[in-house]
Amino acid sequence: MIMNDADFKQALEQLPLAQQRRVGSAFVRNVLALTADPAVAKVLDTASNAETVADDELALAFKNAKAAALESHTRCGADSDWQAQAGYFVARAASALVASAKQAKTPAWEAAANARLARTCGMIESADESMHEESEAQYRLLEQFLNDI
Repeated sequence: MIMNDADFKQALEQLPLAQQRRVGSAFVRNVLALTADPAVAKVLDTASNAETVADDELALAFKNAKAAALESHTRCGADSDWQAQAGYFVARAASALVASAKQAKTPAWEAAANARLARTCGMIESADESMHEESEAQYRLLEQFLNDI
């Protein structure tokens, strides 16, 4: 049973890249409602099937995720639009999953961390509570994933 981030990160680091992309996609899908950009969902589809997609498809998905992050970040601006900020972190989480194998160190961990930040922005009034709840949800998602493989 995963009870803390140290155990969580250790379990993620032991997964091969393709499995990290698949479980990371589950983390991002858990916060997908925090972005209005439909491109992010398509990026997650690519990441979930990374074992069977060509490198150029991964590269295009990475480009699309980066564009979605840039667009959300631009909307954040000086207005402190927390919903746009949440969308930015969702897109960053997705981009971590489709980064090239050279760039991807622990994509599932990067996706998880950015998903937590997205959740925090999406519920800024209760940021500490939402971060904890998102962490717990990720622990359960990872445990389920590990049981299924």
